[in-house]
Amino acid sequence: MTSPASPPPLTPIRRALISVSDKSGLAPLGKFLSDSGVEILSTGGSARALVEAGVPVIEVASHTGFPEIMDGRVKTLHPKIHGGILARRDLADHRAAMGEYDIAPIDLVVVNLYPFEATLASGADAETCIENIDIGGPAMVRAAAKNHAFVTVVTDPADYESVISEMRAHDGAAGADLRTRLAATAFAHTAAYDAAISMWMQGRQEQRFPERLSVPGQLRQTLRYGENPHQHAALYTGGVTRPGVATAEQIQGKALSYNNLNDTDAAFEAVAEFEATDSGQAAVAIIKHANPCGIALGATQAEAYAKALACDPLSAYGGIVALNRPLDAATASQIIKLFTEVVIAPDIEPQARAILAGKNNLRVLVTGAMPDPGAPGLSIKSLAGGLLVQSRDNGRLGPDDLKIVTKRAPSETEIEDLLFAFRVAKHVKSNAIVLARNGATLGVGAGQMSRVDSTRIAAWKAREAAKPADGGGLDGVVAASDAFFPFTDGLMAAVEAGARAVIQPGGSLRDKEVIAAADEAGVAMVFTGMRHFRH
Repeated sequence: MTSPASPPPLTPIRRALISVSDKSGLAPLGKFLSDSGVEILSTGGSARALVEAGVPVIEVASHTGFPEIMDGRVKTLHPKIHGGILARRDLADHRAAMGEYDIAPIDLVVVNLYPFEATLASGADAETCIENIDIGGPAMVRAAAKNHAFVTVVTDPADYESVISEMRAHDGAAGADLRTRLAATAFAHTAAYDAAISMWMQGRQEQRFPERLSVPGQLRQTLRYGENPHQHAALYTGGVTRPGVATAEQIQGKALSYNNLNDTDAAFEAVAEFEATDSGQAAVAIIKHANPCGIALGATQAEAYAKALACDPLSAYGGIVALNRPLDAATASQIIKLFTEVVIAPDIEPQARAILAGKNNLRVLVTGAMPDPGAPGLSIKSLAGGLLVQSRDNGRLGPDDLKIVTKRAPSETEIEDLLFAFRVAKHVKSNAIVLARNGATLGVGAGQMSRVDSTRIAAWKAREAAKPADGGGLDGVVAASDAFFPFTDGLMAAVEAGARAVIQPGGSLRDKEVIAAADEAGVAMVFTGMRHFRH
């Protein structure tokens, strides 16, 4: 092999290969290339779309002299295609091989791939999903990206205009900077595509933690900054489709910030816990800094909102409101009375939309559906030099899962409140203590190093929010702890706050002491055998 020369800063585009699944912008691109004297090779639906737009094309089968076979599985996997893409124009032996085997150079590859993720999201069967795994497309994309010193590769219709502008500026040629940028985009495109396929196949095999973890991601939005102004941030979507903030439609308001997105995700996942409640009640969650200010159930949505707000109206200022059913006008009228950053719901009724529209800066998101709180999935957290991966906390309990460990059994009403409080505790930063009554949080203690401190904070919050008509009392309150009480002090702090029934995982070395203390106080206590640490 002779020594290569330096790649040219500009490479003329005289022949293009176009084979795309996403045909947006295809006709204008094809017309520009044709008008610029570029010969266009194409296949299948892309060729038909170009011809219908009046763009002359040469079918790949005519170019290679070999027909498409096996239902189109084999059509571009041919030396005349890959030789034309991979040939280095600066190497004499490459040029000689092209001449010997009648291989014409291909200077522009415009390819995007079979819609595997869309097919998967549609609920298609396994055979259909497999048929939507592209083989020839990634091969051409990777070949062109590898040889970007001489070939321009385009995988995103959003980049068509860049190519057109570049060719206009350089008499039909593409510059090295553009070719390099598009090559990087192309490799990211095929990497994310393969990651989506890999995750699906691993899921079918119930392979919990594969030897190599691939995570697909598509840039959806560049954010103004991260948690703090000196940090950069962006939102990516990808992986298993799940209704939520990342895929929601924003129908009004300012752009979402990093913290808005994080808090809104926490709010919507929390309220989703109550989508399938036996009572069918409306649920509302108000979140601040990823912790609940209040969560409540109600016979009406407006009632649920009022109960959630009453838990901590001071902290709710500037918070996130999440709802488990379409937002109605009565509730919207209440929400706009307090400064709120984001409202998220599966839908917004027309009258409610009109009411919210009066608050121009209020961000309003519509998800179209509620996420399944019991669905499997992965939670991924970055560490210095690695990733920490676990299955998402989809643990759920019913009355039959509770173990009564005290002499006094909780009443039916207390059991309902205990289960409610424990579901809320799942979405509170640990150490978490939740005081609740009648399907509403009364006090939330979050993120303290001591469980006793969390209990004291929850009790203080509850007393602060108690209505004067209640005399500031907390009679009938239940307490939920996300993890066991290691000593009796945490339990007794809850009892002193007025708790008459307690739910906790159990499992402490001192469980017997804690149970004895509950019995002495006349408090009912149940164990779940499941904890909900949230860090």
